[in-house]
Amino acid sequence: MWSVWRPAHESAPDVVVYRADTIDVTPTRPEHVLLVAEVVSPGSETTDRIVKVDQYAKAGIGFYWRIEQAAAGVPLVYTYVLDPATKYYRDGDVFTGVLKAAAPFPVEIDLGQL
Repeated sequence: MWSVWRPAHESAPDVVVYRADTIDVTPTRPEHVLLVAEVVSPGSETTDRIVKVDQYAKAGIGFYWRIEQAAAGVPLVYTYVLDPATKYYRDGDVFTGVLKAAAPFPVEIDLGQL
């Protein structure tokens, strides 16, 4: 399903959150996706911080979250919101400890438990 809008040579996101009303719709399209998230690991830094963020923005994915391991051991979550006019992401909030977001859906995550 994912390859409908993602070239086959690209890897899939670590996390994809689909719109509930499109979960059974085939083929999956970018407009069915609320949020993609990538977990940065050694060797994926450039891809997750530069390449994928550009690809997701151009595909029209409204929200992108990047999760990085902080020196203290608790993850940092960088959030980005798509500007539909420019097809570039604007910086959102940065979370450590507890992620509490209202968009694209209300969520609260204790990052220390991950």
